[in-house]
Amino acid sequence: MFTERVQSRAEKRETTRLRVLSSAERLFREQGFGSSTIRQIATDAGVSTGTVMSVGDKDALLVAIFDTWIAAVHHGREAEHGRGDGTPLSPGAAAGAVLDLVEPFISYFALDLELSREYAAVIVRGTHESEIFQTLAGALLAELEALLSRTSLTATGAASGARTLYFAYLGILMTVGYGALDQRGAVAQFQEVIHFVVDREGTQR
Repeated sequence: MFTERVQSRAEKRETTRLRVLSSAERLFREQGFGSSTIRQIATDAGVSTGTVMSVGDKDALLVAIFDTWIAAVHHGREAEHGRGDGTPLSPGAAAGAVLDLVEPFISYFALDLELSREYAAVIVRGTHESEIFQTLAGALLAELEALLSRTSLTATGAASGARTLYFAYLGILMTVGYGALDQRGAVAQFQEVIHFVVDREGTQR
């Protein structure tokens, strides 16, 4: 019974957190990050300002919004596909599969460049940690490495290729966030990096 009560409280906290993030995202997108206040978010979410602040200040809320969405994409892919497919991939198929993994994130950043720019600025300031460099990094690296391991790259080549793609992905997201690259240009540049990695098949020792 005690465990049930603890779980219930934890579930309620998570429900409240998601409601706060939902209200924050809607207000940030509708009236701008700078114009939105903690009080407005609290009113929209139907909670106190103290409850909102327990989730985080505006910068922390913004980071959590992006991280939560990215995490949901990863979890959805794990549930739907898993990682057990070992079917070999040609370079062209591998390039397409890698782009399919990353394109949703590029699209999300391009959806609202002003908000993405604010997110990138928070990350650069280093005042709030993002899971994009921690747990979410591990999830994407694992997905990329699993795909590359289905090509003729060696295990070492697949691991280093996954890291190359991951860091290129981060750089492109931040560049899109700052408005220096549009969605089409971002996809084209990432394709170049993908081909640089997968077209080296058979050359790894």
